[in-house]
Amino acid sequence: MGAVNMELKSQIPPGPLAQKWERHKANLRLVSPGNKRKYEIIVVGTGLAGGSAAATLAELGYNVKSFCIQDSPRRAHSVAAQGGINAAKNYQNDGDSVERLFYDTLKGGDFRAREANVYRLAEVSANIIDQCVAMGVPFAREYGGTLTNRSFGGAQVSRTFYARGQTGQQLLLGCYSAMCRQIAAGQIKMYPRTEMLDLVVVNGHAKGIVTRNLITGKIESHAADAVVLATGGYGNAYYLSTSGRGSNATAIWRAYRRGAFFANPCFTQIHPTCIPVSGDYQSKLTLMSESLRNDGRVWVPKKKGDTRPPNEIPEDERDYYLERKYPSYGNLAPRDIASRAAKEVCDEGRGVGPGGLGVYLDFRDAIRRLGRKRVEERYGNLFDMYHEITGENAYETPMRIYPAIHYTMGGLWVDYNLMSNLPGLFVIGEANFSDHGANRLGASALMQGLADGYFILPYTIGNYLATQKPDQRPKPDQPEFRAAEQQVRERVKKLLAIRGRKTVTEFHKQVGKILWDYCGMTRSRQGLERAIQLIGELREEFWENVNVPGSDEDLNQSLERAGRVADYLELGELIARDALTREESCGCHFRVEYQTPDHECLRNDRDFAHVACWEFTGDGNTPVRHIEPLIFEAVQPTERSYK
Repeated sequence: MGAVNMELKSQIPPGPLAQKWERHKANLRLVSPGNKRKYEIIVVGTGLAGGSAAATLAELGYNVKSFCIQDSPRRAHSVAAQGGINAAKNYQNDGDSVERLFYDTLKGGDFRAREANVYRLAEVSANIIDQCVAMGVPFAREYGGTLTNRSFGGAQVSRTFYARGQTGQQLLLGCYSAMCRQIAAGQIKMYPRTEMLDLVVVNGHAKGIVTRNLITGKIESHAADAVVLATGGYGNAYYLSTSGRGSNATAIWRAYRRGAFFANPCFTQIHPTCIPVSGDYQSKLTLMSESLRNDGRVWVPKKKGDTRPPNEIPEDERDYYLERKYPSYGNLAPRDIASRAAKEVCDEGRGVGPGGLGVYLDFRDAIRRLGRKRVEERYGNLFDMYHEITGENAYETPMRIYPAIHYTMGGLWVDYNLMSNLPGLFVIGEANFSDHGANRLGASALMQGLADGYFILPYTIGNYLATQKPDQRPKPDQPEFRAAEQQVRERVKKLLAIRGRKTVTEFHKQVGKILWDYCGMTRSRQGLERAIQLIGELREEFWENVNVPGSDEDLNQSLERAGRVADYLELGELIARDALTREESCGCHFRVEYQTPDHECLRNDRDFAHVACWEFTGDGNTPVRHIEPLIFEAVQPTERSYK
């Protein structure tokens, strides 16, 4: 499908790259302190992006309504982030800088992200660390008390700050404590166990949401002057992913159906360091932090079908394939490259473990070099988690890992101010598309979430609110809200009335397998066309044959999941359609038709150096594809080599 010519105003400010953000802040419209208390802002999601945004906006004086599906904000999926958070502090004196972090991030995303957004992210990264330290986040420290760093994939410097293997949890507790302060002060009104089921648009502006209380089933509307979505990624469309089971795409998908553009949905990241699938009974996969690749060495046997225990395989019969193929970065090659390399050796018949779908992550040399105690200090909780899941002692036997769906770089389109094409709808963190391009470097998710919430949105949302009069804020009983509520109720009743023969989980597994098989680590035209056909057929069957027991008047997790899977069945088709129309390989999007002789990505900068933005045009209609050209001023795209 060809792209439709429609100008997407990115609002990137003029001037030199290093001065854009400071100049932009100086030119943004302001809301005075006395007027901030007149505005209401809805924030959906309480992970690092949503939690930091809600706390900061409330500290500024705005009235904030915060919504989460968990029983507590601190149970958001950000707790699962293990390895660390990047910042250009150069504490190791190893040559890091804002410019180097900017370049590593842009290159890591295979030059498919906006320069201005990526530079701003690198620029504010140092402030994030200071903010979090001031809030009491217990980052790891050197003996003398200074903060320490480690390396992550796609970088040749040590810039990743960490709290053992619990970095996301500790950062989230910092956000949560700040939120609690504002909840107690009355500036944040918290709505736990509440799911957003629709976005309300009034006169072309996002002005509220429709929610369902997950305990009582009550459906109600909430009005505001602006809506902020911070609901994370859509990796669970693939069924087996490293995301928490509650993570879902409903909030951003409902916004897409109300007019917000969805950008680059096919940019879904495969993480190379996941515990392999062990059976059909699994409902999710568990990530082993990328930080382990600092000291663990990845290898497989040199000979096909070698089933000897790993400790019985001599050194000269091991293939440390990442070190062999990418000597400059070795085991810290970026995620997309490391994932495809793992698939390649497994496809050759050299994989390990059940079904041959695994590679080794070996700490033998690290333990010899550093001692077991030092390795325990760095990664002990990760080793404990691995033992609990597999029953294996990774201090004595190498871990087994294999790639899995982890992060989604695609999301709702936003401009430089983090506002979607739908005025008043702001999208932050993993829910937007903005900063990572076709692949995300490790330890950059926490960086983006906190950058958006602490240091970007609080400035830019005021620029929009200054144009809105709070005394003209719509009321929840207006026709637009009532109509949206009615549509939500009708959809819920429709799901409950089908009473088919297949469970929600069966449909979820089926759509996930289609996406993994045809739109996973490798994609092809034939496979993607097949995926679109199969998902369309499965969606028709879902609405005729799904069985959702129970009622809508109390806790009903089958009903919750049914609504989310219904959205995955629509989103899955868009993911495949986007992958089909992007006729190049870049980052995590690997089309087999477009590869170099040594099986690396072959980009097409002439035709695809753009953001693909999809517009919903109604049920049963093909969505329209718009593009935002990517302009490179400071850096020219080059061959992405890590050799």
